[in-house]
Amino acid sequence: MYRLFSLKALMLCAALALVGCATKETGPARLGLRLAPAALGETISVQQHLTVERGSAMNDLDAALEVDPARVNLVGLALGMRVLSLQYDGRELTEWRHPMLPSQVRAADVLEDVQLTLWPVEAIAKALPAGWKIEEQGLRRTLRLDGEVVATITYSGTPRWQGTAVLDNQRYKYRLTIVSATE
Repeated sequence: MYRLFSLKALMLCAALALVGCATKETGPARLGLRLAPAALGETISVQQHLTVERGSAMNDLDAALEVDPARVNLVGLALGMRVLSLQYDGRELTEWRHPMLPSQVRAADVLEDVQLTLWPVEAIAKALPAGWKIEEQGLRRTLRLDGEVVATITYSGTPRWQGTAVLDNQRYKYRLTIVSATE
């Protein structure tokens, strides 16, 4: 029984390598966004279901996200087993990872996607390096590098951390759908 569970866990961890951070970079490195937790402007605690689509592969992960003015905490679960956790205090990012989790799945990339999706567009815009631009129109955000669309994010409603958010990353060719549990 344990061997079967370990095999399933290994297969799931291998599948997680398919997320956007697992792609060979075809241009400059990822954005490197690291905003202060307080820049979110509120305290949240939410359960989420994440679906990552890459080509014909689709993988699911459950997550618990907590953000307060001092820190961001995220725990990712697959098959009921913790596979990743990260803590970010605005200065240092620490992570714990399951030994079978592929090295291509990086906490920094997870944090970047969370912040691009949830933080106010004004805070993101102030932190962007030269050549990058983010704009928001209604329930849609567009991230560009030198005028070329890198990613779009669409929301089902507000606040941004409730309902569904879909991050479509054209550069790394993946779609991340985040469904947050409502109270």
